[in-house]
Amino acid sequence: MDTHSKDSSHAHSSISKQAEVVVITVPFPCHSHLNQLLHLSCLISSSYNIPVHYATASTHLRQAKLRFNDTTHFQNSQLHFHEFPTPDFLSPSPTPNPSNKFPTHLQPSFESSIRLRQPMAALLQNISATARKVIVIHDFMMAYVVQDIANFPNAKSYTFTPTCSFSSFFDGWQMMGKPLLEKPPPKGLPSIEGCYPTELLNLVARQIDFLKFTTGHIYNSCKSIEGTYIDLIAKDEFNKLVWSIGPLNLGGDYGRSNSNTPKNKCLEWLDKQAPKSVLYVSFGTTVTMTGEEIKELAMGLEQSKQKFLWVFRDADKGDIFTGEVTKEKLPEGFEERVKEVGRLVRDWAPQVEILGHPSTGGFMSHCGWNSCLESITMGVPIATWPMHSDQPKNAFLVTDILKVGLPVNTWEQREETVTSSTIAKVVQNLIASKEGEEIRKRAEELGASTRQAVEEGGVSRMELDSFIAHITRY
Repeated sequence: MDTHSKDSSHAHSSISKQAEVVVITVPFPCHSHLNQLLHLSCLISSSYNIPVHYATASTHLRQAKLRFNDTTHFQNSQLHFHEFPTPDFLSPSPTPNPSNKFPTHLQPSFESSIRLRQPMAALLQNISATARKVIVIHDFMMAYVVQDIANFPNAKSYTFTPTCSFSSFFDGWQMMGKPLLEKPPPKGLPSIEGCYPTELLNLVARQIDFLKFTTGHIYNSCKSIEGTYIDLIAKDEFNKLVWSIGPLNLGGDYGRSNSNTPKNKCLEWLDKQAPKSVLYVSFGTTVTMTGEEIKELAMGLEQSKQKFLWVFRDADKGDIFTGEVTKEKLPEGFEERVKEVGRLVRDWAPQVEILGHPSTGGFMSHCGWNSCLESITMGVPIATWPMHSDQPKNAFLVTDILKVGLPVNTWEQREETVTSSTIAKVVQNLIASKEGEEIRKRAEELGASTRQAVEEGGVSRMELDSFIAHITRY
């Protein structure tokens, strides 16, 4: 792989004012996907002075900007936003008491992304007429939308994968019927059974034909976390280039809030707690819990006698700006009883800052890759409770391979109700036991090497420098 020094790639990109190289980033309309490509867009535009156009439907652009944790990057003159008209789609509320955790209520919004092909082709036409080279970095779920790139001789595309290499590799391996591997898969690897609904797999299938146009693959991952599996993927993609440039949540000054913005109430509460004493509880933007699970979790947190900060909100709708949000019920009198030890957050929580706070000692999570990366980079151990998609394998990576977490529930036990006593025990172990201390120590060591990876000369930064040198060369 061609790793140039950063200076040469800087020099490359600022040769002429008439755009030499222009990057277009095309995210998939789902929070964790929108967020990661927006981080990458900020990083390329600010660190390498290359014009970047972030292009998505207006509703999803508004969502991505609203939730971004460092909007100072939006003032950068090299970062441009393109709002495509939002295609019509149904935006139902999440299914209450779902039997399957996959957020099927988002499927209409996912499907609607297919209709961005025409506006995307128009944007390509427009930009390719004025730039020497157009580089399209698209979510792997948007290959269909960018297919017209084949008609522009000065344009090249690269897929962006926002999931971890471990789960990407083994999900693919299981889908292909488990062909022979050089080394046997890890013992206890979760099955793919029940992870993805047919509708989503059909949408994935629509992308496959158009992935052949891609020149290379970018992963939001890091060799210090999962080098073995990144190598397996690179080997698999024998004629494509592969770069692992994560974790993207650390590009620039992420995790440190802008001193001018008022402090979030939950951070003020954390300021008053002892170091590493609080469990942060959040199940991301796509999980809907059953009434029974909410009750057991509330009782488990109460029984654990540990401090906690619980983000208690509904899963996103396809359009987060429409209609009323249904409110789940907590057990009678719960908030009153725990007011000395726990806080509930009912709106958007500044997750990176919470995980980076000295008082946070653990994270109970659904194990979406964004959340795993944010927790790992901040050196915070994870109590894993996977719900759907890539989460079962991410959770297994955290507990069994990296050994920086404890399972609340495993994928094999997904049909069983997790009891309050199980929850209380895991929380106590993670926050207040010898075993928890050892796990935290490993998490802190892994966090330090991961943060180092994105610094100047670090392994992920060198991969990103190499990618930039690759796209800016003559």
